[in-house]
Amino acid sequence: MRFGILGPLDVRTDDGTPVDPGGPRPRALLTLLLLDAGRPVSTQRLTDGLYGAEPPAGAANALQSQISRLRRRLAPHAEIEVTATGYRVAVTPDTVDAHQFEIWSAAGRAALAAGDHRAAAARLREALALWRGPALPDLPDAEAEAARLEELRLAAVQDRIEADLALGGGTELVPELRALLAGRPLGERLYGQLMRALHAAGRPAEALSVYEEARRTLADRLGADPSPELSALHLELLRGAAPERPRLPVQLTRFVGREPELARITAGLAASRLLTLTGPGGAGKTRLAIEAAQQHPGACIVELAPLTDGAAIPYAVLAALGVREGLRSPAADTTDRLLAALEEREPLLVLDNCEHLVEEAARLTALLLAACPGVRVLATSRESLGITGEVLVPVPPLPPEPAVRLFLDRARAVRPGFDGHARVADICAALDGLPLAIELAAARLRTLTPDELADRLHDRFRLLSRGDRSKAPRHRTLRAVVEWSWGLLDEEERELARRLTVFSGGATLAAVEAVCGLPYPEDVLASLVEKSFVEFVAGTEGRYRMLETIRAFAAESLSGPQDLADAHAGHFLRLAAEAEPHLRGGGQLPWLARLAAEQANLDAALRHLVRHDTGGALRLMGPLSWFWRLRGVHGERVATARELLAAAGDAPPPGLEEEYVLCAVNALSGAGDEPELIARVDAVLDAYRGPLRLPYILVLWAVAAGPRPATDAHALTLAGGSPWARALLDVGLGFRAQFAGRPRESEEYFARALAGYRATGDRWGLANCLDPLGLLAHARGESERALELLDEGLAHVRELAAPEETADLLRTRATVLLHRGDTATAVAHFEEALALARGAGLPDKVAAARRGLGDAARLSGNTAHARVHYEIALRECAANWFSVGETVRSLIGLGRTAAAEGHAEEAGDWFRQAAELAVEGPGDLELADAAEALASAAGSAERAAELLGAAAGLRGGRTEGDPDVARVEREARAKLSAEAYDQAFEQGRRRRSAAVSER
Repeated sequence: MRFGILGPLDVRTDDGTPVDPGGPRPRALLTLLLLDAGRPVSTQRLTDGLYGAEPPAGAANALQSQISRLRRRLAPHAEIEVTATGYRVAVTPDTVDAHQFEIWSAAGRAALAAGDHRAAAARLREALALWRGPALPDLPDAEAEAARLEELRLAAVQDRIEADLALGGGTELVPELRALLAGRPLGERLYGQLMRALHAAGRPAEALSVYEEARRTLADRLGADPSPELSALHLELLRGAAPERPRLPVQLTRFVGREPELARITAGLAASRLLTLTGPGGAGKTRLAIEAAQQHPGACIVELAPLTDGAAIPYAVLAALGVREGLRSPAADTTDRLLAALEEREPLLVLDNCEHLVEEAARLTALLLAACPGVRVLATSRESLGITGEVLVPVPPLPPEPAVRLFLDRARAVRPGFDGHARVADICAALDGLPLAIELAAARLRTLTPDELADRLHDRFRLLSRGDRSKAPRHRTLRAVVEWSWGLLDEEERELARRLTVFSGGATLAAVEAVCGLPYPEDVLASLVEKSFVEFVAGTEGRYRMLETIRAFAAESLSGPQDLADAHAGHFLRLAAEAEPHLRGGGQLPWLARLAAEQANLDAALRHLVRHDTGGALRLMGPLSWFWRLRGVHGERVATARELLAAAGDAPPPGLEEEYVLCAVNALSGAGDEPELIARVDAVLDAYRGPLRLPYILVLWAVAAGPRPATDAHALTLAGGSPWARALLDVGLGFRAQFAGRPRESEEYFARALAGYRATGDRWGLANCLDPLGLLAHARGESERALELLDEGLAHVRELAAPEETADLLRTRATVLLHRGDTATAVAHFEEALALARGAGLPDKVAAARRGLGDAARLSGNTAHARVHYEIALRECAANWFSVGETVRSLIGLGRTAAAEGHAEEAGDWFRQAAELAVEGPGDLELADAAEALASAAGSAERAAELLGAAAGLRGGRTEGDPDVARVEREARAKLSAEAYDQAFEQGRRRRSAAVSER
């Protein structure tokens, strides 16, 4: 069938028989469908088009009824299909006059650009002959679309006049141009064409008077002068010469970023005669090419985007070079003329947008380079030309910093004074750093706030649908850019692209093979990479990645997403299960790297399983829990874990007790306000009799819920015969002895655990033994030995990239250095620990680093800074069991700061608060810290000595090297005899915590 909407709706069969679509409502409905011929039209859009912004009740049913009636009237010649979101009329765009008009007028425009004026005039006349009246008269509410078509009609008329002028037209064009200007008195192109027509007709004085008419009209109506182009034409007519064709377009906006790419282009063109910029649509290849070409005199740009026939490329190059003479001769061999024109010249030809004519562009480029030694070519394309000697410069999305600069620059054009916003970086990241998308988004700040813009980016194609009207249609909107790339793919490539959307963060070849269900996908993947639709990232395992914008577009037409998501989740569940045992031994680094590379996919798989397969979700969360702990990302999964725990219920599924416990670990906030859940999980562990398959439960549950009152026998049962788990039990026993003030016993446990972890090669275990062993050595005054142990531990955790353990070891090392007097290095360590803890979302670790900075400032005499650090540390301490000790030490820091400032009463208040809280700590170490602090504020030397003795009793030994403790001891000894001091000290040691609680 053939359809006409450029005038009253006209429907005819292929033999010319008219078909009546019905009354006004069916005619409007069919017109709406034909505007997107062959593509789905949403139900909402159809309803809005038929009924306006306030549809009547029952509009959806009425629409279905109208569709049914229209389907019957069109049958059997055309079908209206139901889609997931609406309806589509199953016809090709070339059967609709409006689409045919756009195709033919674009072909005419391309021929005009190539200098083939005769072909341009013929094709444009054919396009204009399709119009039978005003556009879309059967769709009165479609003002915007009708206006767009009318603008295209006017542009086609002007292009046809341009071609006629080039073919020698003059007098016969004058009346038509006068009539057009009467309806559009501000059309500068029309004034210019009328001037040229009059000049060609031998009426130069009238041509010059037209310029004066244009100047007066523009001044009266707009208060503006004629454009530089019209003024230049006026000057050329005065001189009696034709205007010279500009070589490179002048840009209206600042060029932002791309310094590395510009440097590569400069170097590449110095070494090679053919350089191609490749990259996805919207990456800014054209703008970059123009910017680079500015440095080359004689450079000219050849626009290939409007061309639909590769045979027109030589014409386009000749036109860009300004070579016109002889092009009207049908016998002229265009390629020979082009070679002759370039034989003695040394231009840089910028062949822009080669991708849709890549074969023809490559053939002509190879011919020019072989025959014309002075020619160099800078091409832009979404795939390479594939010529030997071609140098490729990929044009990737912008990195974060220049992306933000571009956004701010373009935003200030529509919102003067805009000085940025906290979400600008997130907006740029969500848009993949694509310059076109960033510019379109920045333009929306004219009517949206940054928050509103960021919140709507999930519907990016609708949001970014208003672009520069002067650009080609395929560069005006984000959807049009991606559709252009999509149209260059074959169906096999499109199908794999759709399936690749199931991956988050990219995929390895093995994952694509396992999930996508397509045999031997590597060739199709290579093709998608070559066409800049998929990015390949080399590494230990190469990865294929899609920009999120391309991924969102391809996912729109994905069929069977549930089955594909199931396959994806199953693959990554198997990967996590395979990785789990390797995370607890010498081979953990490559497996940690592999899981880190797949983190986005693992998260996506977990989210899918939580909603569709509770058992599968538990089986995936179990092995991932230890990976999250090592990489410091476990806190990010609280919401997912709580959703899964709710789905699992109050008791673990049979056989998944360990996974259930780990789910509870991830669900706990650490605030101690979930006693029912803690009791429930304790009951599960108490009832568990076999050795643990996932022994790190012992660590994670203790950290999340606090030390558990389990018996050593039960702990041994849970550990089983695993050397890793046995070493872990020794670590737990070591901490228990340390908290109980038995340092020698504690050191024995840690040393035995260290030997066990050396046998397994587990870096996490080694570091978690070396840290307390370093502290114990420092407490004995062996600071050199302490630093050796801590340095080894740091080497292990840095290999693991484990932020929490790295922060702990840095803080311990900083404490040793601070006590040795190396304040500058200690401060650097505390600051690095602070950054790691903050990045991992660990408030208690943030507090500990802040408290360390407070100690450093106080011991350096800067009490004002010290007070700030201690106060921030107190605010960071969350209400969980493991923050008690840090809160005690921060209170003590504030007390010592007050004492240093001469406020003894305030200092005593802080120390007493610390002592009262220390009773709630997990062991005696906090009480020991409080006793040492109280000693500094004691009313007598005897009381100070007694409190220092109590601290030593609580710790199981004296504290060596701590300058605060050493100062109090010196002052007490100076006032007492050695015998009196020792007697008071020993009395305090025997009484321990009782001595601390006395006021």
